[in-house]
Amino acid sequence: MPNDFRFGVSLRTAESQAQVTDAARRAEDFGFGVINVPDHLGAPAPFPTLTAAATATSTLRVGTFVLNACFYKPALLARDVEALRDLSGGRLDLGLGAGYVREEFEAAELPFPGARERIAYLRHVTEHIKEHLTDVPILIAGNGDRLLTVAAETADIIGFTGGDHVDGDPLAERITFVRNAAGDRFSDLELNIAITAMPAVGEEMPNLSIPRHFLPGLPDEQLLRHPGVLSGSTTAIADRLRELRETYGISYFIVQAAHSEAFAKVIAELR
Repeated sequence: MPNDFRFGVSLRTAESQAQVTDAARRAEDFGFGVINVPDHLGAPAPFPTLTAAATATSTLRVGTFVLNACFYKPALLARDVEALRDLSGGRLDLGLGAGYVREEFEAAELPFPGARERIAYLRHVTEHIKEHLTDVPILIAGNGDRLLTVAAETADIIGFTGGDHVDGDPLAERITFVRNAAGDRFSDLELNIAITAMPAVGEEMPNLSIPRHFLPGLPDEQLLRHPGVLSGSTTAIADRLRELRETYGISYFIVQAAHSEAFAKVIAELR
């Protein structure tokens, strides 16, 4: 049986406590289950921002999507995770990734290891958190074989990018890879995808600037077929999410804060 739908919203600006409080309460009222903050220099600091969101709400979970594991020492990260878990009343999902922006490592005065080393360190951090904070769900998001192997073996939630092309069915191939790597634990995993583009309220065509940035080689007609891009009416989008859940088992969807009002109508359609 597929998991129940779960919906998250990604908060990328936090200029004041009032702004964070308002965004969190709106997300909760709209029917979102999680508010997430990314981990990039120039973006809000995840832990204080999420603490403010948690204290302003009562049911909304808070999450990182995703922390750059290479920015942290495991024991120090575990201390912050434990504090946020406790301050949120256990409403924390910890998202982790291996980091990929060289310029951010350089700005932080940290070495930028190769992909193999970054993913090995992600495993190290994940295993430390799992050993010391057994009740905190861990999400790992990515696309490559090594990272998805770590996710399949250690995470509770796996975030898929939808693939970097649309020939064939790259999402199905990645999910099959995870299924094989996870073995018996696959049935306990929650599968996630981040929506990078969807129509504004009253429209049916999305702004493709974000997916175009990450997939510069694809023409618009192919971007519109990408699993992370939604188009059409509210009903058509709801049907598409049902299809993604029934076909691939994906039940957890995260949208950008700018899409939250439009996506709230989709949430209502699905309930």
